[in-house]
Amino acid sequence: MVWLFEFVLIVKTNLMLIFDIMKRIITLIAAVAALCSCGTANLASHAPAQVAIVAHRGFWNCEQAGYAQNSVASLKAAQDAGFWGSEFDVQLTKDGVVVSNHDKEYGPEKMVIADYTYEELAKYPLPNGEKLPTLDDYLAQGALSDKTVLVLEFKKQRTDEATIELVDKSMEIVKAHGLYDPSRIVFISFSKVACERVIAEHPQFEIQYLTGDLTSNGLKNKGYTGADYNAMIYTVEPALIANLHAKGLKANVWTVDKPEKMQTLFQNGIDQITTNNPLAARELLGDREYRK
Repeated sequence: MVWLFEFVLIVKTNLMLIFDIMKRIITLIAAVAALCSCGTANLASHAPAQVAIVAHRGFWNCEQAGYAQNSVASLKAAQDAGFWGSEFDVQLTKDGVVVSNHDKEYGPEKMVIADYTYEELAKYPLPNGEKLPTLDDYLAQGALSDKTVLVLEFKKQRTDEATIELVDKSMEIVKAHGLYDPSRIVFISFSKVACERVIAEHPQFEIQYLTGDLTSNGLKNKGYTGADYNAMIYTVEPALIANLHAKGLKANVWTVDKPEKMQTLFQNGIDQITTNNPLAARELLGDREYRK
């Protein structure tokens, strides 16, 4: 019986040794798998992504454009430079003409655009000598190049009804110029009324919200395709870009002109940058610049 007891003891000892070895092997495999997974995630999060450059109010800050914002020449300069996008603003005159201008006022006498007819406003030229561009004028130039996307900002009008009228008239003009194509034009606005009109009536188009008071969940739930927020918001909420991407939304930023701020946003994964200094953005990005 002694030999049987010794035999059982030897078997038990060997089994324990085998189990211990198997446990160590399993632990090692799990550790390697975790390390590989972590390495892949880190590589993905720091992989250089391409960034689209949007010339703010066109590439106006150059001799070619005559330093005139929202001018037809500034759009052409952006097209000639090959920037992905050229941003511009639209408003309604008293007689219902859609014009390209950022401020509510226009000209040396600070005429409120909504209070004057186009003929009255057009008496005063832009700094480069152009007449105040209508949306028709602007899109005639826009149609000449499919390499620069038109980034149209609907300015909030005095009433919701006027804002909706601005959106509807603009869309008809876009169609008339053969630009009713999501690859040729995208839309942005501080006005939820304008944005939600686009979402309801033209859901195939990209529409980005500017104000910055909606979370990534809020944007997604309301049908927006992305955020076009001020750089300060991304500074205060560093996780916002990742949150937007997790929801399948684009992250755009305005208006960033200093190279050091650009670089931070590029590193954080911004999709598009709107800037008055597009050449600086191009120099920083190098082959990371996205072009059509």
